[in-house]
Amino acid sequence: MSKIVGIDLGTTNSAVAVVDSGFPIVLADSSGNRITPSVVHFDPESGDVVVGELAKRGRNVAPKTTVYSVKQYMGRRYHECQDDARSVDYDIKASDKGGVEVRLGGQSRSPQHVSAEILKHLKAVAEAGLETEITRAVITVPAYFNDAQRQATIEAGELAGLTVERIINEPTAAALAYGLDKLSDRAKVAVYDFGGGTFDLSILELTEGTFQVLSTNGNTRLGGDDIDQKLFEHLAGWIADEGGPSIIDLSAEARARVRQVAEMAKIQLSKEESFEVLLPFLTPEYSFSGALSRETLEGLAKGVVEGTRAHCRRALEDAKLAAKDLDQVILVGGQSRMPLVRRMVSEWFECAEFEETRGDLRLGEDYHEAEGPTLNVSQHPDEAVALGAAIQGAILTGEFKDVLLLDVTPLSLGIETFGGLMNVIIPRNSTIPVKAGETFTTAVDGQREMLIHLLQGEREKSKDNWSLGRFTLSFEKAPRGVPRVGVQFEIDVNGVLHVLARDIKTGQERLERVQSVVDVDDADVQQMVEESVEHAFDDLAARRWIENRLKAKEILVATQQGVSLCKDELSDEYLEELQSAIAEMSTCLGPDPDQDPDYVGDWQRLKELVKSMDELTADLAELQMQIVMEEMLKQKGLG
Repeated sequence: MSKIVGIDLGTTNSAVAVVDSGFPIVLADSSGNRITPSVVHFDPESGDVVVGELAKRGRNVAPKTTVYSVKQYMGRRYHECQDDARSVDYDIKASDKGGVEVRLGGQSRSPQHVSAEILKHLKAVAEAGLETEITRAVITVPAYFNDAQRQATIEAGELAGLTVERIINEPTAAALAYGLDKLSDRAKVAVYDFGGGTFDLSILELTEGTFQVLSTNGNTRLGGDDIDQKLFEHLAGWIADEGGPSIIDLSAEARARVRQVAEMAKIQLSKEESFEVLLPFLTPEYSFSGALSRETLEGLAKGVVEGTRAHCRRALEDAKLAAKDLDQVILVGGQSRMPLVRRMVSEWFECAEFEETRGDLRLGEDYHEAEGPTLNVSQHPDEAVALGAAIQGAILTGEFKDVLLLDVTPLSLGIETFGGLMNVIIPRNSTIPVKAGETFTTAVDGQREMLIHLLQGEREKSKDNWSLGRFTLSFEKAPRGVPRVGVQFEIDVNGVLHVLARDIKTGQERLERVQSVVDVDDADVQQMVEESVEHAFDDLAARRWIENRLKAKEILVATQQGVSLCKDELSDEYLEELQSAIAEMSTCLGPDPDQDPDYVGDWQRLKELVKSMDELTADLAELQMQIVMEEMLKQKGLG
């Protein structure tokens, strides 16, 4: 019987998964990306269609023909969507039947046709990964989608050449992915699904191995896009207050750039306390920069997150349950990464403890323990729904019948990156077989090859982990940051690691096989884990020092080159200021890593110096650009 893939067709991101040899996996594209941005670019001249990351990058260049967040228009009437149109840069109009159409130059397309392009891309990803034709799929939808929206989703699948075997609710899919079918009978869970464009809260009860939905409540017009819009409006007002153009005076391309920075800030501020907003040349005469804090973001987002609370309360009331009656609250959707969301949900449901298997999130002083459900964030919020859909597909084909004993990776696997840090690709305790990958680039101009140093362990610095081997991949000479090398790790059912490195430009690749990474002595694993805990704070400080040192070294070299080039054009006062800043940063950098690889300085001070140097060299950078332009004109005989 042919495979049935599971597809999470999301507002912001989408993914395709399959059950292979009894194990659910999210499939990666040729670049090693398992998550595909739900963005489609249409070229009005050639008719070409681009989907995913490349289309997302093109939003700034062609905002009117690049479509995103189209899921919010699926199966809806035009009069219901007019307010939502403010949050996108492309145009929508009413169709002949009163629905929605997206304007793309001289033509229009329905949301189903746009979504079909995303599904075609995911179908191609699955066919490339599985090396077989894919015609059947289970597609997920928000629990609160009505029949028209569900039918529109089925139509999109059919337009993509898929037979849609089942439309299932995202919370049910997430419950399957979290393994909640392994809980005891009568266990009750709440699935808090906060995605890019929709929100729903579902209460499920496990009865004799099956899930029964006790209640569901939500809003198909509430999601992370609303936070993006509030942040976009905040940035627009901030720019105007600083003497910049008002938002209505900006071009469509400039507005798209502001919107993109708003989204980047929201994502980064889920991990950091501040984000540097850089918007050069919004107009030929005006550039903008400034620091945005997590506190500001949370102030803007709190009202949106608070809007989900009433739906949670109503779902509990409909299920005739109190929060303390639940066993778990699981978080799904990219928006659930926000610390603010986790704090507020934990407070509403009076969660007893916090299970975190990824990252170093701290909930804050206001978090308290209570006798309530567990807040469960153990799965990747952008992958859980697709994995659950794949499991549902395997149930339909009869592949899932018995409980399987699954092996896991005892320690994290990754590669060494510039600065001697370990970049984790497959985290510890991942169920095998598993496949994951990332894209890397070069850090040095003219680099002709990349060393792939394979590592296993839990420490931040490469030297503190176990080396599994090294190999190199050659590519064309290019400036730093230009080459793109996709590195994909795959652990098979026997625990053998296969590492594929591919030059994305030329397709040249190298495949290495490493003996079992699962069959590791328990005592060695225990020692590695204990060391990672013992040195956690020191390791984190070392990582932050190295990351900030690399940034500082880069800006220091650029500043020294700029001073050398423009020395005769600089005032004595400005030159003295620059040389003083260079000296202070050089001192703060400490000894060369080759001389003292274990040296860890004051990373916070270094971060402050980088910011100050950035501000100080703004005039120097402008002068450098002027000199370079003049030189180019002279070479062309125009100067």
